[in-house]
Amino acid sequence: MDRWPTSRLLSTAARLVELAWNEKLRPLGLTYPAVLTLDTVATAGPITPGKLAESVRVQAQTMGPLLSRLESRGYILRQPNRFDRRSQLVSITEVGLALLEQSHRLESIVLSAINLDSGILREELLAIVRHSR
Repeated sequence: MDRWPTSRLLSTAARLVELAWNEKLRPLGLTYPAVLTLDTVATAGPITPGKLAESVRVQAQTMGPLLSRLESRGYILRQPNRFDRRSQLVSITEVGLALLEQSHRLESIVLSAINLDSGILREELLAIVRHSR
């Protein structure tokens, strides 16, 4: 690993954190993509599925089944868009917000097992994401 390029280290670290977080999320009936989706809806407010997929950086076809699962469990609502009858708006429910708070606490547990300065790491990761947009 000492000879791996930084991009491989970053990709591997991201995957390992995602796997650990999925393990913690399983008892809540959530997955990492579900949490990303709930987080985006909570932050953006009512949002179209297309904009949501773009924000989460997945294909629109991937977002549909995920939204169906979240809606069937009562975590989100899909309602007609009054400004464009051809589309819907996705919003988060109170149950979804409560579950999202629980998932954030679990995330901190996953990362607390690693002895690092998460503030500095966060700033560096933000720089990568901002530069890549």
